[in-house]
This record gives sequence, structure tokens and C-alpha cells, in this order.
Amino acid sequence: MNETNDATMKFSVSEDKEKVLKKNLTTIHDALKEKGYNPVNQIVGYILSEDPTYITTHQNARNIIRHIDRDELLQILVKSYIQK
Repeated sequence: MNETNDATMKFSVSEDKEKVLKKNLTTIHDALKEKGYNPVNQIVGYILSEDPTYITTHQNARNIIRHIDRDELLQILVKSYIQK
């Protein structure tokens, strides 16, 4: 008989990694804004689809977002929202 593990998994991002991720997300946001896009809508589109074409190549933003772990990004966004 197989036992199921009902323990809650923990997910954590280090503070240093969080700072780098915030800096990168700000760069992506600014690049999208400079090109006339709604940055929030574009970033949400990327998060939901993982399609990098939602992000402009301006300021190397598309390359930057490809190196961001979506799970870590979501954790930081939720944490930021709840802390306000």
C-alpha cells in the first residue's frame, strides 16, 4: 500500500536573489514602458503563457526575462502584494 505525503512543500527565495530579480523586473518594466506597451499586461501575459514574445527586445528585456524563474517571480510578486 502506498502512503501519500501530506506535508506542505516549502518554497523560498534568498534575499540576494530577490534583489536581483526585482532589479531585472524593473529593467523589463521600463523597457516595455519606453516602447509604449502596458508593462503590467505584458508581464502577466508572459507569466501565464511563458511566451517571451510578450516582452520587447528593447534594453535586452526579452533575454533578461528568459533567465528569470517564473516560480520565483510569482513568489516575489505575491509577497510584495501582501506586504502592502
